[in-house]
Amino acid sequence: MTTARQTMVIVGGGLGGLSTGCYAQMNGYRSTILEMHELPGGCCTSWDRGDFTFDCCVSWLLGCGPGNEMHRIWLELGALQGKQVRHFDVFNTVRDREGREVRFYSDPDRLEAHLLDISPADARLIRRFCGGLRAFRRCLRHYPFLTPVGLMPPAERWRMLARFVPYYPAISRSIGTLMTDYSARFRHPLLREAFNYILFEKHPAFPVLPFLFQLASHANLSAGVPEGGSLGLARSIEQRYLRLGGDIRYNAKVVRILVERDRAVGVRLSDGREIRADVVVSACDGQTTLLRLLGGRYLGDAYRELYTSTIEEPGMIFPGYVTVFLGLRRPFPAATPCTTYLLDEDRAAELVGIRHASINVQFRSAYYPELSPPGSAVVYASYFSDVGPWRDLSTGEEQTSRVRRGQELHTLPVGRGRAYQRAKRRVRDAVIGMLDERYPGLAAATAVRDVSTPLTQVRYTGNHDGTVLGWQPFVAGGETVEKLVKRYGPALPGLQNFYLSGVWATTGGLIRAAAAGRHVMQFVCRDDGRPFRTTLDETAAPPTHVVVPVGE
Repeated sequence: MTTARQTMVIVGGGLGGLSTGCYAQMNGYRSTILEMHELPGGCCTSWDRGDFTFDCCVSWLLGCGPGNEMHRIWLELGALQGKQVRHFDVFNTVRDREGREVRFYSDPDRLEAHLLDISPADARLIRRFCGGLRAFRRCLRHYPFLTPVGLMPPAERWRMLARFVPYYPAISRSIGTLMTDYSARFRHPLLREAFNYILFEKHPAFPVLPFLFQLASHANLSAGVPEGGSLGLARSIEQRYLRLGGDIRYNAKVVRILVERDRAVGVRLSDGREIRADVVVSACDGQTTLLRLLGGRYLGDAYRELYTSTIEEPGMIFPGYVTVFLGLRRPFPAATPCTTYLLDEDRAAELVGIRHASINVQFRSAYYPELSPPGSAVVYASYFSDVGPWRDLSTGEEQTSRVRRGQELHTLPVGRGRAYQRAKRRVRDAVIGMLDERYPGLAAATAVRDVSTPLTQVRYTGNHDGTVLGWQPFVAGGETVEKLVKRYGPALPGLQNFYLSGVWATTGGLIRAAAAGRHVMQFVCRDDGRPFRTTLDETAAPPTHVVVPVGE
């Protein structure tokens, strides 16, 4: 660099953008975050309906407990300090069409005993899975999150690999076998189906490894839920950013990244204003960034194929969700906090856009009792949904900007037509009917209802096809992203002073979005010849932890 870079503009105030801003401030850059919504957090959010707060994101937060590098990132971002983190002894319950249940305890001893009680004939497969879970509990502390592999010196990389040697058999077996194939080996029909839904929905492209990783984190008390929920998490990081001296501006929609002589020099907003900076980081939707904000320049063959062809192939990005929220006038103490219900064809057909014949139902007030009135309950029911059927029903714009009281707003409701609204009511009524059969009196106790679709996600975040998590790992799209980041860093060949952050610079998940902010700033500091520095947020006490038993 011919001159020292000092200022930075960050497009997007989701967790990736907030994280990038925090680490920019820690390292002496003067940063500004531009967010088109009125709130921080992006997909990590919630909203109020009457006396109820509907939280749509954090069902478990990787790294919320100590003993791993993920936890350090959350403490640097001030995300957990002063909060209670809640843990449950059952990660998820899967209930089939005949009412039979599997409880996926994250503790391997309890899980093994429970599964053997269901199917002694499957003892060999059960013991192998639980043995892998024990191994992953031990090796989690070695997983690298603090430094991108591409920036590790050779000696550090070899030391990292050496630490994994004792766990190599468990890792190689679990990453080389798809869960769909592993589960098909069970003799018992309930286990054969239920193992696919450990992580709430079915993930056909996932090997066994991520299932073991999530359960092991949960068993190590590092995948619970933080007090205050998703928006509370985002607000905590926002406040950390502001305390570090950062500047965040809401209702600010970027429509162009300004480039002069192959250097990013700032951004233009929808109202015509321009904000200049030495560094531009985009932490918003990847396709929007590369094809619209940059006009398709600087892609190269690999990025062009990734964002014009690969992204449209089935299974390359995580699907969006349909969510049904219910605010209930009374609690239902017999309800399990989290259950995936396997559906018959008739019931699944009532749920527009459904990917797999299942729905995950959480009594969310067990996770976040502070988000609803005493003596009430909140239900959060969700399923993976294709965006296509909802687009076919919608007649309005997917996203629009309007001036209200002299201020331009970008996430206001849009008219989608009667067919779309009828479909939402159909889904809502089907879910209420199903739950009323399981918990008699639930329908009568329902005070507030709300439904969101993948198009709701498009309206609020601009994410491609309403995805929440972006690129899927273990498939061509996610693997290509990882290869490109290793080759170029979180940057584009031929364009200086520009970087990518957030979920589109990695593969899905809140901790990966937060880690992406840390990683991009390590690349920025390297490019500027600065040592990368971090601090822990010490403005509040460390988080406390409580285990909530689900019971038998």
